[in-house]
Amino acid sequence: MTAQQRGRAVAALAIDIGAESGRAVLGRFDGERVALEETYRFLNEPVRLPTGLHWDALRLLHETGRALARSGVADDPPRSIGIDTWGADFGLLDRAGTLVGNPVHYRDGRTVGMPQRASQLVPWPDIYAATGIQHLQLNTLYQLLAMDGTPLLAAAERLLLMPDLLAYWICGEVANERTNASTTQLYDPVRRDWATGLIERLGLPGRLFRQPIVDPGTPLGPLLPALASTVGLAAGTTVVAVGSHDTASAVAAIPAAGDDWAYISSGTWSLVGVETPAPVLTTEARVANLTNEVGVGGTIRLLKNVMGLWLLQECRRTWERQGRAYAYDELVRLGEAAPPFGPLVDPDHPSLLAPGDMPARISGLCVEGGQAPPEGVGATIRCILESLALKYRWVLDRLEAVTGRPIATVHVVGGGARNALLSRLTADATRRRVLAGPVEATALGNVLVQVMASGELASLADIRAVVRRSVVVDTFEPVGDASAWGAAHDRLSRLVAATAATGGGR
Repeated sequence: MTAQQRGRAVAALAIDIGAESGRAVLGRFDGERVALEETYRFLNEPVRLPTGLHWDALRLLHETGRALARSGVADDPPRSIGIDTWGADFGLLDRAGTLVGNPVHYRDGRTVGMPQRASQLVPWPDIYAATGIQHLQLNTLYQLLAMDGTPLLAAAERLLLMPDLLAYWICGEVANERTNASTTQLYDPVRRDWATGLIERLGLPGRLFRQPIVDPGTPLGPLLPALASTVGLAAGTTVVAVGSHDTASAVAAIPAAGDDWAYISSGTWSLVGVETPAPVLTTEARVANLTNEVGVGGTIRLLKNVMGLWLLQECRRTWERQGRAYAYDELVRLGEAAPPFGPLVDPDHPSLLAPGDMPARISGLCVEGGQAPPEGVGATIRCILESLALKYRWVLDRLEAVTGRPIATVHVVGGGARNALLSRLTADATRRRVLAGPVEATALGNVLVQVMASGELASLADIRAVVRRSVVVDTFEPVGDASAWGAAHDRLSRLVAATAATGGGR
């Protein structure tokens, strides 16, 4: 019996945790459309310890419990729960199932030099052939190499990615969800299992990867009884493995049809990619440093990580420390008022990865590249947004070349879809139509995979049909001066080549 036949909506709760904040979103599916209601929001702030930059994992568990309690008092409480977070970071469990150390933040400096060490153990072409994952210093592979010989790694028996860890704490089941496992650079997308041969060649402990890998839509188990009682949810409320890598959930909720589209999942990071039925492990893909991550429905997200709105966020934090507090809307207005086609930076320059004085770093890169640095807040924001839009074009051109598939439309989803200036610049820079929205793509995908697990939907195509019926998107056509944008793209391409020449290219 469907939701329509029962005359009531199916309710599912998405716990969506990003690099800056988390929230609980209650979704209700009536058989045709889905409606979302945010029930709780909380900060996710890293903690600096003598041992480095860490996630406050127990605080995230505490806030997840509070989110569950808020949803437990809803008129129509959820019958299932799904958790998604970012990728790559993990917690280690000992043989008793106890967390070994606090999970380390991917922006911690412990992975400096680890890609070079990995290539000494296993040549980079072999690593790519085994995993299809781009060279990124923050990858799980490099984090584990940085732990080699430490007491923490010696004590560890299981590795759980961050959403796996939180799911284990609330339902007691130990498993790795496939979309997030695929981000580790230790997963074989062809065999659809851990890359055991690579793990052995790197000298990493194979015992960490003995738990099952489960697909999105797999019920993990009911909430632990004590937790269910505490938060006021029914004892049978099920924890479901969704697309637990937040980008996997966001891409599942893209309101697209056909195959001539690409996506930008826009937030702290920008994930720029296309969807393919199988991994692309060619030399051309490796040279372009494209990554093959698993998506919902057995798809592959062929994409590239671009630094994203982290640059704007970190500038904002720097200015706030200096006594100048700006709202994001105000920063966008200042950027829009600044003159176009000023200085540019490669958004993925290694110097921009870590927290710090981002405006000074951007100015320094401009000077290093022979450009006058941006003068003032508005010019800095304009520099960031034009650089991002042009880097998107650089990636999309390579995706077209590698797949042989033209890209006519770019779907921008996630929080960055609110930034109309960036969407307009992206349309102008890429010379492609941009459809911005839904902003809540990650929560939508999370909820609808739970609905699929309940039997109300049968496929990824069904999920996207529901999204198309449920959301409105904004359309941006390219209207800017094509020749001026072409010249700007040439400048950006030279900066990207210079980054690569120093060994820092992504």
